[in-house]
Amino acid sequence: MSYDRDAAPLWPGLRLLPWEGEGGKPCFLSADGADGVLARLADEIEAEQLCDGADVLKGAVAVLDDVKAGEHALRLALRATTQAFGNVLRVADSRGARLSVASGGD
Repeated sequence: MSYDRDAAPLWPGLRLLPWEGEGGKPCFLSADGADGVLARLADEIEAEQLCDGADVLKGAVAVLDDVKAGEHALRLALRATTQAFGNVLRVADSRGARLSVASGGD
């Protein structure tokens, strides 16, 4: 499943988590749990998703640079890239929402 920004509106006081719930629905954590076990787990998963995104980018560049890469390799690289990009967008949205709350909003 890929990240849909329109399906995950951000609300003050809620943190968008880096995983989906049942049926691909976004998951949120109350800001009150900012220092709890779930928040730390979410931080770790976000860090892994960002590292994975960097690795996927390197792989996609390698496939694009390979003039012998076939359609199947290109499709796999594009699929991995879109999944990683969705994860990175989710992390960016989640962190950006928390920044605006921490700074008092706009």
